[in-house]
Amino acid sequence: MIALIVAHFALAACAGSLVHRLGRRAFVVLALPPAAATVWAFTRWNTAASGGADTWTWEWIPDYGVTLDLRLDALAELMVLLAAGVGALVLLYCASYFTDDTPQLGRFAGNLLAFAGAMLALVLADDLITLYVFWELTTVFSYLLIGHGSEHRHSRRSALQALVVTTLGGLAMLVGFLIIGQAAGTYRISAIVADPPETTLAVSIAVVLVLCGALSKSAIWPFSMWLPNAMAAPTPVSAYLHAAAMVKAGVYLVARLAPAFADVPVWKPVVLVLGGATMLLGGWRALRLNDLKLVLAYGTVSQLGFLTLLAGTGNRNAALAAVAMILGHALFKAPLFLVTGIVDHAAGTRDLRKLSGVGRSLPYVAGVAVLAAASMAALPPLLGFAAKEAAFEALLHGSAAERWALAVVVAGSALTTAYTLRFVWGGFARKRGVPDTPLHRVGWTFLAPPALLAVLGLVLGPGVGWTDRLLGAYADTFPADPDPYHLALWHGFGLALLLSAVAWVAGTVLFLGRTHVTRLSRRIAWPTADSVFGHLLLGQERLALQVTGFIQRGSLSVYLATTLLVMLGGQLAVLMVDTPWNGAVRPRLWDNPLQGAVAALTCAAALLCLTVRRRMKAVVLAGLTGYGTALLFVVQGAPDLALTQFCVETVAMIVFVLVLRRMPVHFQETVSTWRRATRIPVALAAAATVGVGMWVAAAARTAEPAGTAMVQEVADHGLKDVVATILVDLRAWDTMGESAVLAAAAIGVTSLIYLHRRSEGSMAQEELQGRTAWSLSAHHSSRLPRGDDAAPERSWLAAGATLAPEHRSIVFEVVARLLFHPILVLSVYLLFCAESLPGGGFVAGLVAGVALITRYLAGGRFELAEAAPLQPGLFTGLGLFISTGVGLLGLSEGTVLHAFTYYGHLPVFGKYHLSTSVLFDFGVYLLVLGVVLDIVRALGAKVDRQIERAAGVLTPEGGPEAGGPLR
Repeated sequence: MIALIVAHFALAACAGSLVHRLGRRAFVVLALPPAAATVWAFTRWNTAASGGADTWTWEWIPDYGVTLDLRLDALAELMVLLAAGVGALVLLYCASYFTDDTPQLGRFAGNLLAFAGAMLALVLADDLITLYVFWELTTVFSYLLIGHGSEHRHSRRSALQALVVTTLGGLAMLVGFLIIGQAAGTYRISAIVADPPETTLAVSIAVVLVLCGALSKSAIWPFSMWLPNAMAAPTPVSAYLHAAAMVKAGVYLVARLAPAFADVPVWKPVVLVLGGATMLLGGWRALRLNDLKLVLAYGTVSQLGFLTLLAGTGNRNAALAAVAMILGHALFKAPLFLVTGIVDHAAGTRDLRKLSGVGRSLPYVAGVAVLAAASMAALPPLLGFAAKEAAFEALLHGSAAERWALAVVVAGSALTTAYTLRFVWGGFARKRGVPDTPLHRVGWTFLAPPALLAVLGLVLGPGVGWTDRLLGAYADTFPADPDPYHLALWHGFGLALLLSAVAWVAGTVLFLGRTHVTRLSRRIAWPTADSVFGHLLLGQERLALQVTGFIQRGSLSVYLATTLLVMLGGQLAVLMVDTPWNGAVRPRLWDNPLQGAVAALTCAAALLCLTVRRRMKAVVLAGLTGYGTALLFVVQGAPDLALTQFCVETVAMIVFVLVLRRMPVHFQETVSTWRRATRIPVALAAAATVGVGMWVAAAARTAEPAGTAMVQEVADHGLKDVVATILVDLRAWDTMGESAVLAAAAIGVTSLIYLHRRSEGSMAQEELQGRTAWSLSAHHSSRLPRGDDAAPERSWLAAGATLAPEHRSIVFEVVARLLFHPILVLSVYLLFCAESLPGGGFVAGLVAGVALITRYLAGGRFELAEAAPLQPGLFTGLGLFISTGVGLLGLSEGTVLHAFTYYGHLPVFGKYHLSTSVLFDFGVYLLVLGVVLDIVRALGAKVDRQIERAAGVLTPEGGPEAGGPLR
């Protein structure tokens, strides 16, 4: 099972290169994974039909019970055959539908095959969380497929609408899954269905949330607006996603959970009412549309309502009818979509008002369409008729609510007959007053996929009994019925057949009176759900603008005060209500007086920040508070934290200084006396509240501290530094996530500075036509020696010649030159000593960054370019790659981030050991170094270049971003 799923995604990743080499013929190769899945499913038919199941489990995180579970039972067998079988045929159809020069064909092919893989995994998933993951993957890939024609506004809007609606439902469904999983004590779907949790208020709410996800996926009213708009996608997408795959996911989920939750009081009202309403509304809307694809789209909405109603009814016979109808719907709706694509391809239009005589010009195409349409209208001897008869019989002998649902289904079936006739007449009949539509010939390879599906619908009509064992195996998961129904084409004359005849006659009457029906339908039409959705989005955007305009006033102090007040109010409310200090250990002022002295100085520096007007003073004082915190770490005996805090504070202060070069010296915001009098109490109250909250949290400890156990665990592995081991081994997941966040944040911030592109362009000194940004503020001194009077000087820096003499500091240059390499060596030492001494990849990367900052401060941007000629993104990306690679390497032992240690002996150095945690830390080292270098280049070298460009001292060859003067 897992191999088939992986094969889909692996080949999808290669789709671009395959299409580049083979053109549209690559679709034949891409059809192999779903074809293989279809063959495999057929080999497991007897097992599933006998009530058995094939399972596959991978324990990802055994200690937490996180597993990946797959299961093939009767219902999954049916869905695999539909998703994989129809998917393979649609991919073969694409080889004729597209041309070799179709734009972005490789991306489309990859997305379509990846969607097929996600759908296959979804129907095989036997775990609620696994199902949700692949559920959302189908949402993402459907978004990409619907928006394939991204150059068209309608395609972009339709894709976004489908994404918003189905994702909203999916998030609600996830909450429902979590509640059900907690209530049942397991997330295994088969276990939940076998032993459902007791019906409580929480479970009832969870059922409603899960139904929200299922109904939004299957376009059930009021979520039905996205499916017709999704017809903006290419026709193969419509045939697959909206006939056999994506929209069936919601129906599948209802069918999967119905044995467990159909008796929950909220289940049937939601399913029966919304399913019946969708069937009527979709069918009625289809009667007044002129686009063949839209007629089928609203017909699909109607049929999905019918399927949802049947699947959620909750008795054996209705469940049997539901799965039979799922099979029949795929076998008639997919070929109808594919035939519509052929007509559009041959005629250049899908407007039934312009099509005429197509049936005479394309008789075989018309024959396939009529065959599939007859099954959709439930005419004998096709599969649609057998499935509809089973549905009528199941509802006819059900409860009162189910008999009311039967009346709705009969009315909906009449509408189905009417829009089926409208589709066949509009697409293939010769119309009075309309000239025959010019067409080109259609090859047999183009017609073969829809023809095969339509013929299957014909064969399985008389042969529906062949499927009875498989479909009955699923139906038997419901309570036994005293008169179990069995699938057959003919059950004799009875009330069910009479209801079918009523539906056919009523539908024919509606079609014959189509002019009056269309006029009436448009006259009484309500606002479409699509327009309501658009108005809701517009209103939301306007509300967001109003709220943003009211809140975002452009004052950082107001933002900070608002944040602090909200935090203060929330914390005080909790503290006053819970009174958590009762019984808490009284806090100590300090463990030794030195802590009190350092804390007092730190608080004094923080309070002095409130009195200064110059930005630089504020930065220095804020930095002193950080250094004071680091001293507290030192006094408390936490050298790792202290070292990291010192390095972070140093880099942060330098970054502040670089930014302040382009800002006014004094704070521009004028603060009145009453504002200052208000801010100080707010700040002090917030600080006091945070302090009390920390004391309460620390005093609430009831368990023994884990420090002793961690020290022992680290010592058992021959290590000494507990903090470093926690970061790169015990909690390496956190470190990996924080590293990714750090990289994303740094790239995002610096990208705001690189207005046009992130590349620095030329960093050669030859681009400079005049003095650098370091000398623009002053003229050369006339008292400096000239000509032969100048004594020979040694250049301590690689770019020392670009510096103005009056701004050079020889002492600083010498110190920078002498300390640069020792600091780099120190950073490497801190990296490799982290297992036993304070250090680690993070602090080592900061130290290496300080070395580069020193070179920049001593010699400017050209000196930085000489010291670090590579782009920062290389370090950042390589660091993430190494850390992630080391993490994935652990999969060879069954778990991510599993640690390996290699012991060896070197002739000079003696015994040594190398662990994967060091390699992981090396990735963190490179990432942090890249982040620091990126920030220095953005806020240092980039600002220098802007100053030089404004002064017109750069060569114009590289354009504006390379240094050319702006015009």
